[in-house]
Amino acid sequence: MLRFDKIDSTNLEAMRQARVGAPEGLCVMAREQTAGRGRLDRAWHSPKDAGFYFSIVLRPELPMNLWPLLPLMAALSVSDALMKSYGLCVDIKWPNDILANERKLCGILAETIETASGPAAVVGIGINLMKEAVTGELRSAATSLEEMRSQEIDGEIVLAELLKAIAERYQVLQNEGGAEHTIREWCANSSYAFDRQVRVTLHDDSFVGVTRGLGNDGALRVELSEGKIKQVRAGDVTALRPATSTK
Repeated sequence: MLRFDKIDSTNLEAMRQARVGAPEGLCVMAREQTAGRGRLDRAWHSPKDAGFYFSIVLRPELPMNLWPLLPLMAALSVSDALMKSYGLCVDIKWPNDILANERKLCGILAETIETASGPAAVVGIGINLMKEAVTGELRSAATSLEEMRSQEIDGEIVLAELLKAIAERYQVLQNEGGAEHTIREWCANSSYAFDRQVRVTLHDDSFVGVTRGLGNDGALRVELSEGKIKQVRAGDVTALRPATSTK
């Protein structure tokens, strides 16, 4: 485990370490990020000691076409960890957001890089721990663990449970039948998996449809009004109506 008081980005540091031979399982933690990143090169607000800023180096024994399942595995691990550490039941929004009461609590960023010892993946996890992590303009769409639980939050407790959950979920993913199991588990823990009316926004297009589970590689299946199924592998998903039940 590498710990920093301040760093540009835990994902960037984990990528630097992976390129010079860091073994699988190397973790990077920081109290503050100056250039925290989310998906699609968005900034991730990372004030000191207000959030959980974590990245891990993985070298999966999986076909490359299944590596998109890594953020799904990570999302399940975060869900497990938040339940075990603070009794919080969360929802998972495709592809990599953790929601509490329909507001974003956690984001996950998975990146693939080439290294001297073969391809590696870096999975970054950012959790809003304290209320200070959610600035004014974000409060309508984001929340924090402190706000959800109304108690003092200890990031080390979350870390301990997260490391255990990742170890278990990652091992399962690489076992025989693990991809199918991970997809089933993701669907069971997400209100977005089935029968959710959503808008999908792509780089140069957007469309509305109803979710119909995940493909074998973790793509979101969305049924259009004419009955055609689109497989979405990148883009933003927005719910157009509330979940019928809380996950």
